[in-house]
Amino acid sequence: MSIVRLEHLTKTFGGRTAAVDDVSLSIDDGEFLVLVGPSGCGKSTILRMIAGLEEVTSGDVLIDGEPVTAWPPKQRDIAMVFQNYALYPHMTVQENMAFALKLRHVPAPQLTTQVADTAHLLGLSELLDRKPKALSGGQRQRVAMGRALVRKPRVFLLDEPLSNLDAKLRVSMRAELARLHQRYRITTVYVTHDQVEAMTLGDRIAVLDQGRLQQVGSPEELYLAPANRFVAGFMGSPSMNFATVRLRGGERVTAALDGLELEIPDAARRYPGLAEHLGSAVVLGLRPAALSLAGPGDPAVIEVVPLGVEALGDEKHVLFEAPRDGSRDEQRQTGVVPVAVEDTSGTRLWTAKVTQQADLAIGRPVRLAIDVSKAYFFDATSGQAIAQVGPDAATGAGAPGPRTADAGLAV
Repeated sequence: MSIVRLEHLTKTFGGRTAAVDDVSLSIDDGEFLVLVGPSGCGKSTILRMIAGLEEVTSGDVLIDGEPVTAWPPKQRDIAMVFQNYALYPHMTVQENMAFALKLRHVPAPQLTTQVADTAHLLGLSELLDRKPKALSGGQRQRVAMGRALVRKPRVFLLDEPLSNLDAKLRVSMRAELARLHQRYRITTVYVTHDQVEAMTLGDRIAVLDQGRLQQVGSPEELYLAPANRFVAGFMGSPSMNFATVRLRGGERVTAALDGLELEIPDAARRYPGLAEHLGSAVVLGLRPAALSLAGPGDPAVIEVVPLGVEALGDEKHVLFEAPRDGSRDEQRQTGVVPVAVEDTSGTRLWTAKVTQQADLAIGRPVRLAIDVSKAYFFDATSGQAIAQVGPDAATGAGAPGPRTADAGLAV
């Protein structure tokens, strides 16, 4: 087991395109770290630079404090599992798993024992004489993991290993990976674009976008306390709803949305960072669970027309056109670019989560209540989170984020 440290790691292609842009990151001994982000964000390139399969433009890769940037892959004692399994088709399962041990000249009795033990752990004991073409996708992936694990590497790298599997098998393989990590505690870096995989597997998650590191933290920290609008929108399914709103302050602090004045509860304590934004535009974020069917007396209610209703068994998702956020007026007045989620037709969409018993139909208006205590706020220009402080941050109520030194709202 080892500590991996990336120091100002940069990779450019063609001299100009930065696939990885000045990434610094430390992976603790025995930690399971997940690199997550959209396609093309640089996560697989980082993995390949750790493995030595991709040349580093600048910066360093260190293992246990020793720079290995110039070392060839075979000297790094790193095992890697690829998306396409990369098994030798002419070899049996046993031969595939034993191959790396043979290259290391491991004595035959020890080799046989290590392969047998790893095969038993992965449920492959009955398949040792088969060749890859006779295996299912899940079995092939277990063989690929077994081939990597059998030699007990210093670092274990996995590049989207479950993406070729069906949904049910992905769930079972996630559990298998978690179990293996608990047993071996090998320092692991796992790449995926699936934030569900990231949140269920990772001790910590590093979120990347356009080659830059956006935030690193536990799954709970990234979900409850996103550092910026990108992380907030990427972590969580369905995605967070966004709209540009104007803040007003007086005896109470409100956010104007579609003609509705949303009162921000306990704003002075929970959102001290809003103080400098009174009278100007900010970005409001609401997770779908913050929208529910309205009942009598709910203070913040919008009427929407469902464009889609997705029944998911224990809940329903309602898709509707986002409330008017005054973004055109704000853009004229402040130069702020409007913020919204768009589908392929250009319609600005929001999503609400409601109970499975909800009586909903496409095209039939429904009233939704907004739980403003679960709101998030972001700077309209930089996208950085406007901080929440106090005990609510631990429960996820409100808009957590990095603490700030702001004195508070003058209300």
